[in-house]
Amino acid sequence: MGEAAEYFSKDFQWDDLRIRVENDPNLQYHLLPFEPSNSIPSVSPEADSNAWSRFHLRHSSGKFFKERRYLLKEFPELVSCKKYCKVLEVGCGNGSTVIPILRGNENIIIYACDCSTETLERAKGILNDAGFASLKDRFRPFYCDFSISKFPTWLACNSCRGNTFQQQRGFTTPENDGSPATGSLALEERGCCIGGVDFITLIFTLSAVPLQRMPASIRECFMVLKPGGLLLFRDYGLYDMTMLRFAQDQRVGFREYVRLDGTRSYFFCLNTLRDLFANAGFVELELEYCCVKSSNRRNGKTMERVWVHGKFQKPV
Repeated sequence: MGEAAEYFSKDFQWDDLRIRVENDPNLQYHLLPFEPSNSIPSVSPEADSNAWSRFHLRHSSGKFFKERRYLLKEFPELVSCKKYCKVLEVGCGNGSTVIPILRGNENIIIYACDCSTETLERAKGILNDAGFASLKDRFRPFYCDFSISKFPTWLACNSCRGNTFQQQRGFTTPENDGSPATGSLALEERGCCIGGVDFITLIFTLSAVPLQRMPASIRECFMVLKPGGLLLFRDYGLYDMTMLRFAQDQRVGFREYVRLDGTRSYFFCLNTLRDLFANAGFVELELEYCCVKSSNRRNGKTMERVWVHGKFQKPV
């Protein structure tokens, strides 16, 4: 419990941090409206994907990311869900989110996508190398960049998208008699699609998407989620330590920055997320800042981290 608690305890008040940041003359450039400069080149979606591919290649051992065990504490629905529950992990990276979910619930099947085929291969390798080979049958990776394209039709076909899903464990196919699948997932997947998913996990992924592409990306998540299904969200919050470390010339938008390696990051306030998800059709269940103090053992400095926790539901 100790390891999980450090991720969602309230070590300080976000409003106190906001006041300090907004009154610090050295940080004023973070607050200014963004005016595009001719010196800032436009970045293509392919360049974004390549930057993240190179990022994961540099950290291919998987040691850069810790296994996110806190997710099962923060999102207990992933533990208590029904048998053959389907989860879509968007932007799976090296599998640091996938592995604890698979370990925590033997009934879950995870469909995991990423914008890099090389990253997907490394995620599969880490799953095997870490001694979790027994979990690989419930791990279904596939390539997709949800910020520029739709999810594949085998995940949710055109006739199943929107509010037409039925909340059931199986669906009618030419090969069965119309009764729900009760044994093998293979039976359930013989139709035109798998019928959508029960959960979507969007963990430190949306912040890597350019702001102008976020509305369509969230809407795409909405379309493949079953009615009543949940989107579980965690990402960078406004005035997180990482944001305040960016230099002024790394700004590529309002609250949007690019790292030296080409990867980008947006820092969310609650109202921005509230509008994005409401406009896509979601109902907000939970949305709050997680404010955590962590210590750097090497230099003894305390870091103030701000993340956003959210749960959003597709109406039934």
